[in-house]
Amino acid sequence: MKVVVVGGTGLIGSKLVEKLDEHGHEAVPAAPGTGVNTLTGEGLAEVLQGASVVVDVSNSPSFEDDAVMEFFRTSTTNLLKAEAEAGVPHHVALSIVGTDRLEENGYFRAKLAQEKLIKASGIPYSIVHATQFFEFAKGIADSMTEGGTVRVPAARIQPMYSDDVAAALGRTAVGAPLNGMVEIAGPDAFPFDEFIRTSLAADNDSRTVVADPRAPYFGSELRETSLLPGPDAQIAATRFTDWLARRK
Repeated sequence: MKVVVVGGTGLIGSKLVEKLDEHGHEAVPAAPGTGVNTLTGEGLAEVLQGASVVVDVSNSPSFEDDAVMEFFRTSTTNLLKAEAEAGVPHHVALSIVGTDRLEENGYFRAKLAQEKLIKASGIPYSIVHATQFFEFAKGIADSMTEGGTVRVPAARIQPMYSDDVAAALGRTAVGAPLNGMVEIAGPDAFPFDEFIRTSLAADNDSRTVVADPRAPYFGSELRETSLLPGPDAQIAATRFTDWLARRK
């Protein structure tokens, strides 16, 4: 099976390509560095020739509200048009748990717009909603730091390992289209401050972490369950504490 992975040179994409190759599939990374640009359409027709599945894990180079919306609208529109012309029978996209609950967040709003384009395209599809990745803890902390204090929302989070994200995407890609959405998450839910505090401590980072009900999450006010998956989510195996221990 030929699987084209858009964004295939990034964190998730490179892991997905490796896993698909290990299982005997022809995984083709598609990114500007490989001559494929979904914003301009360059290389799309060529790379999609003979593809059984396209998995889109691409991301905007800018998280500014207008820029991220323009990226996902343009990239997804070009990609879906090229897939229709090539007769690709399955489109898989990686999205985020909570996109439908946090529309005041510009990034989540752009991902929701992407999902709507996919659903309206007429191409059989599967959308995978993942919780945040373990690897993002430091970046999240940095965005919420004031002086030496990290102020995080008084909410809960159920993060997961990027390898498990890639594995779930691989299973979805080689399966039948869902024409719907599946949620994936890590095995444990934590108070947001505990997740960040534990991660920083593992890196010997001395910043103080405080749970603040008024602290925004990239511009959004969170409820306790805003970032948590529903009861039917697929639960990955890797625990956060085990992942931290293996990094040492």
